[in-house]
Amino acid sequence: MFIKVKVHAGQKRAKLVQKKPDTFELWVLAPAEQGRANDEARQTLAAHLGCEAKKLFLIKGATMPAKIFELKE
Repeated sequence: MFIKVKVHAGQKRAKLVQKKPDTFELWVLAPAEQGRANDEARQTLAAHLGCEAKKLFLIKGATMPAKIFELKE
C-alpha cells in the first residue's frame, strides 16, 4: 500500500490531517536536516496507522515536502 504525505518540517506544533484514505498532511517539530523530519513523519504516520515504523518505507521524496511511503505487511 502506498501512502502520499506532505510534510511541513520545523513547525511549532505537531499535527496530522488525513485528506483521503491514502493521503495525509503532517506538521512535525523536527527540522528538515539529516532526515530528522522524515523520521518523525514516519513515526507519527505509523502511530496513526497502528503499525510499526519499521514497516513504513520512504520510497520517494527524501529531500522534498511531498513524500511517498510504502506500508509493507
